[in-house]
Amino acid sequence: MSDQTPPPPPPLPRTPAEEAARAAVPAPAAAPAYDPATDPDDTGVPTLAGDVDDIGRGFFRALFDLSFKTFITRRLASVFYLAGLVVIAIGFVVYLVSGITGGVRFFPGNVGAGISLIVATVILVPLFAFLAVVVLRFVIESVVALIAIAENTQQTADNTEKS
Repeated sequence: MSDQTPPPPPPLPRTPAEEAARAAVPAPAAAPAYDPATDPDDTGVPTLAGDVDDIGRGFFRALFDLSFKTFITRRLASVFYLAGLVVIAIGFVVYLVSGITGGVRFFPGNVGAGISLIVATVILVPLFAFLAVVVLRFVIESVVALIAIAENTQQTADNTEKS
């Protein structure tokens, strides 16, 4: 063992760390007010402004537009998605119940097959239902994106003709 004394600790800072951190970081500025004209995520989806009658007439006018100049798919995407979710949920319940009851029917003669069917049903039916929801969402988003591209292209063409 040696008789050397340990070095002295480093000197403490003049200001506490919390106070120094506050001084180093400027206070956050107040967020600017929301301006829809500068919104980068503006997809051109029409908002529900105006009379309800005008919105309904616009929808039915677009529904029976034989020239297909107006798209209604973006307006109905949520309805299609909800209907698809309901169909997937019904299929989930039907296949889950029929798989479990089919597995129970195997029990008197072949217990192994019954347990295998129940386990496969409990694992595969939720997996396929989840994949169906993902595919449904993907398809609807793809269609809406294509329609948004078509609308934006038409708007660009209209603006180019005016110049």
